[in-house]
Amino acid sequence: METNASNPLLDFSGLPRFDAFRPEHVTPAIEQLIEEAAAVVAQLEAPSDNVTWDNFVVPLEEATERLGRAWGIVNHINHVADTPELRAVYNENQPKVTEFWTSLGQNEALFDKYKAIRAGADYDSLSPARKRIVENALRDFRLGGAELPADKKERFGAIQEQHAAISTRFSENVLDATNDYKLLIEDEAELAGIPDDARDAARAAAEAAGKTGYQFSLHFPSYFPILQFADNRQLRETIYRASATKASDMGTVFSEAEKWDNTQNIAQLLKLRHEEAQLLGYRNFAEVSLVPKMAESPEHVISFLEDLAVRARPFAEKDLTELRAFAKDELGIEDLQAWDVAYASEKLREQRYAFSAQEVKNYFPEPKVIEGLFKVVQTLFSVQITPDTAPVWHPDVRFYRIERDGQLVGQFYFDLYARAGKGQGAWMDDARGRRLATGGIVQTPVAYLTCNFTPPATRDGKLQPSLLTHDEVTTLFHEFGHGLHHMLTEVEELSVSGISGVEWDAVELPSQFMENFCWEWDVLQGMTAHVKTGEPLPRALYDKMLAAKNFQSGMQTLRQVEFSLIDMHLHYDFDPSSQQIVQELIDSVRRKFSIMIPPAFNRFQHSFGHIFAGGYAAGYYSYKWAEVLSADAYAAFEEALEAGGGELLAETGRRFQREVLAVGGSRPALESFTAFRGREPSIDALLRHSGMSA
Repeated sequence: METNASNPLLDFSGLPRFDAFRPEHVTPAIEQLIEEAAAVVAQLEAPSDNVTWDNFVVPLEEATERLGRAWGIVNHINHVADTPELRAVYNENQPKVTEFWTSLGQNEALFDKYKAIRAGADYDSLSPARKRIVENALRDFRLGGAELPADKKERFGAIQEQHAAISTRFSENVLDATNDYKLLIEDEAELAGIPDDARDAARAAAEAAGKTGYQFSLHFPSYFPILQFADNRQLRETIYRASATKASDMGTVFSEAEKWDNTQNIAQLLKLRHEEAQLLGYRNFAEVSLVPKMAESPEHVISFLEDLAVRARPFAEKDLTELRAFAKDELGIEDLQAWDVAYASEKLREQRYAFSAQEVKNYFPEPKVIEGLFKVVQTLFSVQITPDTAPVWHPDVRFYRIERDGQLVGQFYFDLYARAGKGQGAWMDDARGRRLATGGIVQTPVAYLTCNFTPPATRDGKLQPSLLTHDEVTTLFHEFGHGLHHMLTEVEELSVSGISGVEWDAVELPSQFMENFCWEWDVLQGMTAHVKTGEPLPRALYDKMLAAKNFQSGMQTLRQVEFSLIDMHLHYDFDPSSQQIVQELIDSVRRKFSIMIPPAFNRFQHSFGHIFAGGYAAGYYSYKWAEVLSADAYAAFEEALEAGGGELLAETGRRFQREVLAVGGSRPALESFTAFRGREPSIDALLRHSGMSA
């Protein structure tokens, strides 16, 4: 049996030993941890007349946490530093891990012991957090198939394993298709309009590949500047088509397009989810998905989304009418196409508000942005953030610690730049949760904060800092909001500390709440410095940005509603066992709610990782749902500012920390919101913030 000295995945004494990690460590560590956890489970299955928190829940949690942390490290590295060797052992071990968790969720003996705690005389004396854990466990056992007969349990377990494998394959296809695509431009004249920093990155990519010219990829920081700034319309169409068809049946630009086509993976995932729902006695997977969420039913969600669509549509139609007229009159584009929208929108914004996104970008060098972010967090929540040291998985990764009154509160990794082998997008994940460990020692939380910004590039022989768009600044604040939710918790029960146990459609509240600070003048003064002059953002430019804040908010809102309705209907009234085609359902939603339908070749769903390889199946609506909560929560800060700020503002920050961040999942999210706001949430603040109020 391996020891923690020889295998870093078995060492839980401190932070993950990424410097010592090798793919060959995975299989022996995971097999040993599963074996150890299974042995504890076997002991806990034995009949007992006295089932208590200490003799049942504590040992079960300790045994399973070790496996969860080790597999979490493997899963994280697989997403940020993919290699053929790691992928092979990941796919080899994923079925073993899935089988263990599935069997645990179906274990009737454990289920019965949780029921015994719930019915026991000591239940009323448990803390609210522990009561919440018991209630969540009973719910999760039912959703895990614990009440199914043996034959259906077996099928339920097989579904979980197949689902995990296909979701992983979906994600791998997107990553491989993204990494494979290379667009080499040799003539610089074709790049007219594209900013210098994007060209520098493309030139560096070409040089790294031993080529002359400018090499673009399907990583967002590489391809989006083409869509937003390139004067060459054919170039915009080329990169749009490549991005919109990756990992699909239309991805003919790829040498292995058929191999990476996610069409069948989508169909299989929908079938498996529908079958799982029926096994559990639900009509559809949307109903299963909503059991642990705030929303009452699929019908409730659809009604919420359609109401939002009705409110947004007049604003969206006005946005598009203006854009089409501008594109025709000013740019000579008679028939506005999908690959023209970002370009024409940027030109219209420049004309209407007299500034460009690139002009703004020059004021947001990444080191200064991080300095400003930390200042906001330190001021709001009375903490100190300082650099720390830890083994990392890539030289670009940085590590920090958060303290309050000299005491360690949490730590986090920053992995900010796009690179080959790293999944797209931005996310927060937990490396370790807060809990009161054996001996009364508090285990402090640790978070992974991952983004995909343009890496620093060399220009004129000098390394230039990465410049962030204002949207990327907002993304950074968003993910840090998730991190704060995880790290500033004060709950000491692992299952409901931080983001654990928080309803999925409320988990975006702190992240979207933090985005608002990216628009505050006082905040921007401390997080901007022109890349050449060092001057902070000028007030005149800020005023223009603020005037443009809700530029095309109607179109953007309707687009998110469209994605959310597609997701919900795929898991609600789409019949995956029939001859119905996914694209047909998508087209029907678009006919009802879209104001500009994408081209027929568009296959966005083939890389829609949120719902096919993430946790957002029948839950993508959560972004808009939580935006109602976050806008209303931020309105409390606006009210404090209007009333004079100062101590009132500081108290509002302390109250948000106390009633939302600190309590994690230890109570229902609606109770936390109401405790902070003094009432239930209202959509009014969201509509006002989006410029769509009456």
